[in-house]
Amino acid sequence: FARIEKQGIGINFATYIGATSVRRMVLGDEDRQPTPEQLAEMKRLVQEGMRAGAVGLSSALEYAPAPYAKTEELIALAGEAAKFGGIYATHMRSEGDGIMAALDEAIRIGRSAGIPVEVWHLKVAGRRNFGLMPAVVAKIDAARATGTDVSANTYAYTAWENGLSAFIPPWAHDGGNAKLAARLHDPALRKRIREEILRPSTEWDNEWDEIPGPEAVVVGVVHKAGLLPLQGKTLAEVASKWKKDPIDTLFDLLIEDDALTEVAVFGMSEADVALALEQPWVSVDNDSSGTSPEGILGKEHPHPRAYGTFPRVLRKYVREEHKLTLEDAVRKFTALPAQRMRLTDRGVLKQGVWADLVIFDPTTIRDTATYESPNSLSQGMEYVLVNGV
Repeated sequence: FARIEKQGIGINFATYIGATSVRRMVLGDEDRQPTPEQLAEMKRLVQEGMRAGAVGLSSALEYAPAPYAKTEELIALAGEAAKFGGIYATHMRSEGDGIMAALDEAIRIGRSAGIPVEVWHLKVAGRRNFGLMPAVVAKIDAARATGTDVSANTYAYTAWENGLSAFIPPWAHDGGNAKLAARLHDPALRKRIREEILRPSTEWDNEWDEIPGPEAVVVGVVHKAGLLPLQGKTLAEVASKWKKDPIDTLFDLLIEDDALTEVAVFGMSEADVALALEQPWVSVDNDSSGTSPEGILGKEHPHPRAYGTFPRVLRKYVREEHKLTLEDAVRKFTALPAQRMRLTDRGVLKQGVWADLVIFDPTTIRDTATYESPNSLSQGMEYVLVNGV
């Protein structure tokens, strides 16, 4: 934050307090529960962040060490954010076989803490769960009808991106990446991890069980220079190149890249994606960090959503498929997310509010980024003005 303040930034920037960051500051990466004194310190850190200007509390409960947090811990932290008018934004504990229970947990946190809930990148993952989105939408609609302020967002692609380490069960992450690598080196533990990956589970979000096979996993960003040639290749292709079984390839890639590899994973149905996008309480996000086709960032192989999310929605779901009106799409990009984050002077065009403007041609705007060639700017976006400049 000090560097951002010193050098400036080209966009508007706001942040959440990460529940995982708070947990790590007090408990580290270990799988353990806080004492009353430690929980009090965690609550104090949330208060400190909210006073500094955070928009709310966030959680990413699929990714270690976040799964070690019990619901009661999250309610306690969310309650502190609620005192300052914040919201609770969550990547839920499961988006696959356990999605309904995970959604129940998110709703319970909102009700118990008295805080609005935002479900990040609403989706249904896994072949067995294709077609489940109507039930997910119905559950959220029912919660809203009884007074729980819950909404969601989506990036509108059928592949997600996360760390390759998400394929590993939570217990194996206990203590951090170095201990994860040590477990993957241990033959007995490696065998146990393999067995759990091959077994369906509602105890953790088993991504291996959610995909048709290693051809559905594309290596995105790697952190070791020697692994750069693997970017853009499927796990099946890497396995063939290394002459290894796909799961051994997964394990060894994690070891080689210090468990920092990011991957795109194809595991959603288009019908579910479109239905989520169509809901009036769903806004649009790109779930990506800032990037550029030039310089050091241009050497990465990100998910195409980093470049294409918003033009893709305008091209595919507005202009071509007529799933949304242009007005609906623009609201999902602007007014709705600003409203959810309590940014009262953003997201609309009217006198007295900040002039954040994007000028585009609705007849030509389109995404050009693909999974094969993601570092490609979209077309048809003529001007971007931030704060009137």
